[in-house]
Amino acid sequence: MADFALGGRRSPWYVVAFGMIGTSLSGVTFISVPGWVEAQEFAYMQMVLGYLAGYFVIITVLLPLYYRLRLTSIYSFLGDRIGTRAYKTGAAFFLLSRTLGAAFRLFLVALVFHEVVLAPYGPTGGFWGELRFAGLVALTLALIWVYTHRGGIATLVWTDALQTFFMLGAVALAVVSVAQSLDVQSLWEIPDLVHSSGMTRWRFFDDFGDARNGVKMFVAGAFVAVAMTGLDQDMMQKNLSCRSLREAQLNMASFAIVLVAVNVLFLSLGALLYMYAEAQGLNIERADLLFPTVALQSGLGLALGLSFILGLVAAAYSSADSALTALTTSVCVDFLGLSPEGHPEGEPEGEQIDKKRRNRVHLLVTAAVAIAILIFRAVNDQSVIQTLFTVASYTYGPLLGLFAWSLWSAKDSDSSSQLDRATPWIAVSAPLAGYFIQSAALAHGFDFGFALLPVNGLLTWCGLWIASRWRKTGLEAR
Repeated sequence: MADFALGGRRSPWYVVAFGMIGTSLSGVTFISVPGWVEAQEFAYMQMVLGYLAGYFVIITVLLPLYYRLRLTSIYSFLGDRIGTRAYKTGAAFFLLSRTLGAAFRLFLVALVFHEVVLAPYGPTGGFWGELRFAGLVALTLALIWVYTHRGGIATLVWTDALQTFFMLGAVALAVVSVAQSLDVQSLWEIPDLVHSSGMTRWRFFDDFGDARNGVKMFVAGAFVAVAMTGLDQDMMQKNLSCRSLREAQLNMASFAIVLVAVNVLFLSLGALLYMYAEAQGLNIERADLLFPTVALQSGLGLALGLSFILGLVAAAYSSADSALTALTTSVCVDFLGLSPEGHPEGEPEGEQIDKKRRNRVHLLVTAAVAIAILIFRAVNDQSVIQTLFTVASYTYGPLLGLFAWSLWSAKDSDSSSQLDRATPWIAVSAPLAGYFIQSAALAHGFDFGFALLPVNGLLTWCGLWIASRWRKTGLEAR
């Protein structure tokens, strides 16, 4: 269990950092970010720069805290500061967030394989088409389960690094291939070609009501990084598998720098793909299908098509495998009480029982993700990356508020029990209030966009403050 959850705390930081790129980007970035360029231009870079501010908070505040307390599940910190219900609430919101996130990511990959790669081999709609889609999802998750159920993080540190290599290699090859098809003679000419697309504007400060507004996107990016990386068991589990705090901080710093460059590469690819599609008269019905359509159906060569498929598989697996491992760890440690340190003096019988329970949980988690994918297949009608961040705004917001309260509010033993009992209700009510606030704002022409995540975090924090003050006032009156 110690190896499964934390890799025995002996993972090389540079391998973890490189592998985290693939986990962070996933199939959503691989396909949706290039397709997003036509509508959003390079506005996403405002959010990416905000990530750097969020990663600074993780490096200087959260990682030292996690290492000092030697946490396996980061949500146990909420139990120390508020109480058991807060601990379980934080873990439950992570389970919901990561299950939906993993489902969104794998759904996109399965959609591309189903609609583009396998299209020549049978119908994509109707009963048989839906059956084939379900079989594709089942096969993908079964293969991931095979190589994660034994090794956990100790395995993923290395497989994610390999998958990241294939994903970035596919993107680099695509940039070169598309640029050459547009009569570029030298790699040094590619930046000028991208700029000539007319899609490279990345600063939007003229309309504060616009979801692309630079201030909102930068602030949202900072909070998204803190919430979806620093407060996410999946991402932090890899950081906690490093040998020391210093190595974990080196891991996050190098990861942050490379991530900026990688996102520039993805956005540049999007601009080139739209230029090529326009030049060839390609009809792109859905933005998420831009990259696969050009790579597989536009005659740019077998090498690009094969590298795209390899990159797509790598992107899907690098995020889904770590998600299944983190979800399994959270259920086992946070809800079943399994110890990652093992049983006293070995206790082989107890170890075997824990292993069987963990394997059953891993199988159930895999099935839950499969069901979520099929549900999303039935209801989704938006760009997946937009849907992913919209859902994250509601599910990660309460986590942000809970950790902010726990970090910077003094613990009051007299009111902590009452506050702990109120925490689940506050965590559920805050995103509901955020939804109504967003709806009212849209009716008046204002869109919070991705900044809705810190709004939901603030609502959660305010709810905790009100609950703590109410209890304290009652005690003083008595």
